[in-house]
Amino acid sequence: MSEKCQECGGKGHKVVDSKKCPDCKGVGKSRSVDLMKLSEKDMDSFLKNGSSCMKCKGTGEIEITEQCIACSGRGAFYKCRICGVATEGLYNGEEVCPSCAKKQIVYKLDDSCNIEELEVGKLYHAVVRNIADFGVFVDMNSNMRGLIHSSNMKEELKVGEDVIVAVKEIKPRGKMDLVPRKLKEYQTVDLEKDLPTKLASELQKLVGTSVRVEGEIIQVKQTAGPTIFTIADETGQISAAAFESAGERAYPHITSDMIVSATGDITARGDSVQLEIKSLKKQGGPKEAEIRKRIEAALDRRAEPHDIQFMVESEILEKLRPSMRKVAKEIRKAIITSTPILLRHHADADGMTAALAIEKAIVPLIKEVNGQDGEYYFYKRAPSKAPFYEMADVVRDISFALEDAARHGQKMPLVVSVDNGSSIENIPAMRQASVYGIRMIVVDHHHPDKEVDEFLIAHVNPAHVGGDFGITAGMLCTEVARMINKDVENDIRHLPAVAAVGDRSEAPEAKVYIQMVSDKYSLQDLKDMALALDFEAYWLKFNNGKGIIDDILNFGDEKIHRNLVKVLCEQANEMINEQIDVCMSHVKTQTLPNGALLNVLDVENYAHTFTFPPPGKTSGEVHDQLCRKFEGKPLITLGFGPDFAVIRSKGVKMNIPRMVRELHEEVKGGGVNGGGHLVVGSIKFVEGMRTEVLSKLAEKIGAVEVE
Repeated sequence: MSEKCQECGGKGHKVVDSKKCPDCKGVGKSRSVDLMKLSEKDMDSFLKNGSSCMKCKGTGEIEITEQCIACSGRGAFYKCRICGVATEGLYNGEEVCPSCAKKQIVYKLDDSCNIEELEVGKLYHAVVRNIADFGVFVDMNSNMRGLIHSSNMKEELKVGEDVIVAVKEIKPRGKMDLVPRKLKEYQTVDLEKDLPTKLASELQKLVGTSVRVEGEIIQVKQTAGPTIFTIADETGQISAAAFESAGERAYPHITSDMIVSATGDITARGDSVQLEIKSLKKQGGPKEAEIRKRIEAALDRRAEPHDIQFMVESEILEKLRPSMRKVAKEIRKAIITSTPILLRHHADADGMTAALAIEKAIVPLIKEVNGQDGEYYFYKRAPSKAPFYEMADVVRDISFALEDAARHGQKMPLVVSVDNGSSIENIPAMRQASVYGIRMIVVDHHHPDKEVDEFLIAHVNPAHVGGDFGITAGMLCTEVARMINKDVENDIRHLPAVAAVGDRSEAPEAKVYIQMVSDKYSLQDLKDMALALDFEAYWLKFNNGKGIIDDILNFGDEKIHRNLVKVLCEQANEMINEQIDVCMSHVKTQTLPNGALLNVLDVENYAHTFTFPPPGKTSGEVHDQLCRKFEGKPLITLGFGPDFAVIRSKGVKMNIPRMVRELHEEVKGGGVNGGGHLVVGSIKFVEGMRTEVLSKLAEKIGAVEVE
């Protein structure tokens, strides 16, 4: 085994200077030449270069070199291919050390080898397959069988017995005459067929030829017939089939993420090609490192996101550009390597528009890489009822991922969490995911806690660059989606506007996004879509609503879109109005010392439960009613139940995440946790400590500063 010296590029020397050519005195032209005195080599050079000086090849200068110290002038580093120790060079023409050269070499033929690799007189490993009256048939590998004639046998052999044979003669039509040998000491050398290594991108034109492919196993799929291995190199993927017997797993030791060398024949399969595997081997050591490095470098180039101008002018978005590009690159990289993508999102209008923006960008790319049914194997979208990645979510995700790994040989997924994931509440679920090597990305606008970054490979949040929750997840993800796939802009350009009205954003960017699509959607149209999303999210529970959500957001038949949104809004508004009629007479209002109005509603006893709108949205709708009633006044609305409180505010400088942390410390035994935005959020606590928690919370609300 040899490795080219990197210091000298395999030349054995380095150029340290140059000097004027002594033959042509630096002019580059040869003087008169006596052709009769030229050697054959010099004659070839003269005929090739014409009147150019043969010594300097017409440059007028010659190089001054010195021997490469690193490789001692050999140009390469050699290792014995038998024992692996470093050697000074070739020994008797072989890459072996002197010690191993003294021992007899017995070759173990790879399954890619055929009779062309056999040499008369050399020794090979074989296995006894059949016994006949005239001799014993032995398998040299899975493709070659030879005969040990009875006249050459001194001892009886048994079926299945390992034997060393010498090739006595190679006869016409591939027949061979073998002689068994007994050796006390020998060295085994693996022998593979010398096939050209080809890239996945070249194989379409090589049908009918035998090749070698080097790359990473990204999926193993067992069919009723062969085992299908998907191998990826730096240019693409190739489907490779290996057959043991019907439904039996071939090469069971080869699994996803391994670097392999596969040899076989390229065959046509419809519009694509397939490698019919003859040999499949795991690569290790320097060879594995070299292939991985090659693949990673190419992958890094291919995964580079598109350079885009944001749809709106925004200082915050520009500051977020590096982290948004990192998210886009990681997602593109997952697609190229056929890593399953699990898209988690909050089950509301902002979370759904954020998820759909990413979905519309990545599904076409997944199909390009993995075929038309690729999205069913390599992509899944799932809503989270809570505004964070909770334990119920992660247990479900890990369970599905392990099943897919067992059934389809898939990698663990990349989890992309949008409109979720920034707060400390996500950490318990993230810790479980990290045990299985699940990598996570977050694009969120809820108040972030730095502790979560330990579990993330990329994190986009406006608060990291001085922004706030006004730039919603739907806005962020639409811009990230354009970085992933620039062709989807026209399809998704209305999603930021729906997200803006759904989350009641008052950011300058929100107004521009809304104005941008005003030629097609009125403000009421956008509000109706947002309400329809919230309404369906409540009934969908843990279902992703694929198809229905597409129709609400006008990704299909526009007539169905209009009719569906109209029906959903009518139903939602009817239920909201009924809830408001019940609740408003039970709202208790008081003026706080800071001049703000505190409105309190017991949603456990004075609101319909287990129906739409849920407690959080009920509190929000009551808050909107009160904002209209007390227009211009700062106010806070607090909706509480047995073990939770929902807070909405306007015109006050709230910091709900900080309040939650303080309550957790100050109310011992309260079990307080929660979070959200600075002025909108929720709190959970143990039911028995409700009075203490709410009293302390009211004190803190009373101390906030009015804007």
